[in-house]
Amino acid sequence: MVDIPAILSPADIESWDREVDVAVVGQGVAGTCAALEAHRAGVDVLIIERASGGGGASGMSSGIFYLGGGTPVQQAAGYPDSADEMANFLMASCDPLDPNATRNFCNDSAAHFDWLEQQGVPFERSYFSGKAVYLLTSECLMWTGNEKTWPYNLAARPAPRGHKVAGTGENAGAEGMKPLLQRCVDEAIPAIYDSAVIALVQDSDGRIVGVRVKQTDGILHIKARNGVIIACGSHNLASDLLQEHLPLLSETSEPLAIPSNDGAGVRLGMSAGASTVAMDGVIPTASIYPPAQLIKGIIVNANGERFVAEDVYHGRLANFVMEQPGQTAYLIVDNDVFAYPEIPSAKHTLVDGWETIAEMEAGLNLPAGALVATMDEYNADAAAGLDRRFHKQADWLKPLDNGPYAAFDISFNKSTYLFITLGGIKTDTYGRALNLYAQPVPGLYVVGASAAHIPRTGKAYASGLSLGPGSYFGRRAGRHAAGADWG
Repeated sequence: MVDIPAILSPADIESWDREVDVAVVGQGVAGTCAALEAHRAGVDVLIIERASGGGGASGMSSGIFYLGGGTPVQQAAGYPDSADEMANFLMASCDPLDPNATRNFCNDSAAHFDWLEQQGVPFERSYFSGKAVYLLTSECLMWTGNEKTWPYNLAARPAPRGHKVAGTGENAGAEGMKPLLQRCVDEAIPAIYDSAVIALVQDSDGRIVGVRVKQTDGILHIKARNGVIIACGSHNLASDLLQEHLPLLSETSEPLAIPSNDGAGVRLGMSAGASTVAMDGVIPTASIYPPAQLIKGIIVNANGERFVAEDVYHGRLANFVMEQPGQTAYLIVDNDVFAYPEIPSAKHTLVDGWETIAEMEAGLNLPAGALVATMDEYNADAAAGLDRRFHKQADWLKPLDNGPYAAFDISFNKSTYLFITLGGIKTDTYGRALNLYAQPVPGLYVVGASAAHIPRTGKAYASGLSLGPGSYFGRRAGRHAAGADWG
């Protein structure tokens, strides 16, 4: 049973402790951008943050914004891009729930990059050409999705769109949040911290008119004349929601989350009649690279069969691994390709080495003849430079014919797959929360990871499709709640 807070009516409130035009619940990147835009549109804004300061999971992220359409960074790197090409890719790969919202994101993407820079978010005019899950350096532009992967490379001209903030280390996102948070301080946008919104207030017309806030020393009731913008983050730690919607997560799955990612935003939206979508969407990752040479190996399941091109985005690969028989998968390499996966959190185990494929097949207890047949087909294709089965790019094709051979166990229930959830409240292009029939819940907006992402599954995800759309739709929600036009 999913725990949903009770909705309150104005009659339940003896008196309002505070009245504002727009209440923004959460101060990660989506909430911060919403607050800035609403405030600049001339309305009275209050930020309500559960933690002791702003930043949220955005500040703990690797700091990648998925943006395109011809940003200055793309131009500096020599990669032409357009809103049309970006939309073609996202429409083909993500099958978005709201194509109009996705198209607006693409149309405004380059301008949104400019806006972020104007707020002080730092981006270098630099490009990383290699294959990486995240960068520890300050380089900016990188390939973060399936743009070069078949069949999406037929739907749109491939272009890198991951724009990483100019910070170093695994949590470069902090360098992106600092200037945004400072803008809120500079513009004197009020905020209260250590304050958890535990219920929404909904009037007899179904309009959200306020919130109940729990603080360490008591309860506050805050009236929001124009509306409430929920930006509480994901439900990565919500065990009830995970058990109901993501039963394939294993005991070795670990959430990428901060303590407040318990689904509060999703629960609040549900309490007001908003609908959830894509709740079975998840992006798991336990990348086989770096080093990139391992992509030249093949990945097989318990039937000894390949099931995906090995050069796909690591989240797409992980989703396929999660769905294999027994969640079992092995990375097979020969002597030329052999190396140890370098991401320690994945915990991929070297099973053993063998002189022949037939010996490996027996050692892994695969069906007789299956791995030998798989390898014969793959090696013939690799020698010809064309992977007929899954269209792996030619750069990563190499016959695996130089023994000895080795296998790494990358099974979903044995390696450590880190994950974030992709589902959430159904919303429109203004961030308005929608009910089952796609009608707005008056006065309620949901943005960031509390809302459903553009990609419905990890097979469609690209790094940056949280911070990029989160910040963009946060801005749109802020302006709409303030009664201001967009653009």
